[in-house]
Amino acid sequence: MSGYKDKFDKSFEETPIDELVNAPVDALQGVSPRHAELLKEAFNIKTVGDLGTNKYFLWAQAVAKLAE
Repeated sequence: MSGYKDKFDKSFEETPIDELVNAPVDALQGVSPRHAELLKEAFNIKTVGDLGTNKYFLWAQAVAKLAE
């Protein structure tokens, strides 16, 4: 599965996916260290895995999909 590599900063492009789950949120392209800090403060999101499993983000994604 190589389609995820272009979604991460260059320094994480060769990181195996099972390790990316523990990468800091700002490893994602377009997420700045300040954005990562705000996610940590507001939702206790510290890693890519935390972001991907956060109940609020999952609820919002479900609503968006159902509304399609």
